[in-house]
Amino acid sequence: MPNDHLSSEFLRYLASRQSADGESGSLACGAGEGGRLPSLHDLSAELGVSVASLREQLEVAKAIGLVEVHPRTGIRCLPYTFRPAVHQSLSYAIAIDWDHFLAFADLRNHIEAAYWDEAARRLTLEDQRQLQSLVERAWEKLKGHPVQIPHAEHRRMHLMIYSRLENPFVQGLLEAYWAAYEAVGLNLYAGYDYLKQVWDYHQQMVEAIVDGDYERGYQALIEHKDLLFHRAGVAEVEA
Repeated sequence: MPNDHLSSEFLRYLASRQSADGESGSLACGAGEGGRLPSLHDLSAELGVSVASLREQLEVAKAIGLVEVHPRTGIRCLPYTFRPAVHQSLSYAIAIDWDHFLAFADLRNHIEAAYWDEAARRLTLEDQRQLQSLVERAWEKLKGHPVQIPHAEHRRMHLMIYSRLENPFVQGLLEAYWAAYEAVGLNLYAGYDYLKQVWDYHQQMVEAIVDGDYERGYQALIEHKDLLFHRAGVAEVEA
């Protein structure tokens, strides 16, 4: 596909080296061994662009997760993921106005609802077992002494349900939400009664997936989102 619409010579070069993975449909780097790219000096000669200009373009590519740079290994191309670009923009938006996080959380809720059926049907038996294990660990934390907030299980459960979707943009948006959720500190505290209600719904969702009753799971997802409106302030986004 033509990539003349890309304003950066370096990004055009990267795009020309990408190849579609036939099995997963994801974009994998088609550079040399280990995804290594030529040095900036070599690229400057090849592309006819100054090293200074390429260095600036490289920083943009690093910021949006297209490459990584290390002293020993040089520039390495990375498989495409949407999350870094979204995360950069979202972080800036939240720094300007907290309400941007609430708006993004609302978008995330709609994405999960829209893709629920397709995502749940794609899960394997092993995925289902892992979801059950996450629910069990969450209850152990909530019923333990002292009580622990099962945030890692919370994040992992939601992302795992949608992990089999072959859509890097859906994956990137959902992953960016959780990164922002942690960045603003919402993983640090939530009321105990609220957490119990949330995990009651999480358990219903997972049980419905295991039973193959995807409509019942969808209803549990929607009802658990409705809990948000019964909480005050910024905590409303925590489910």
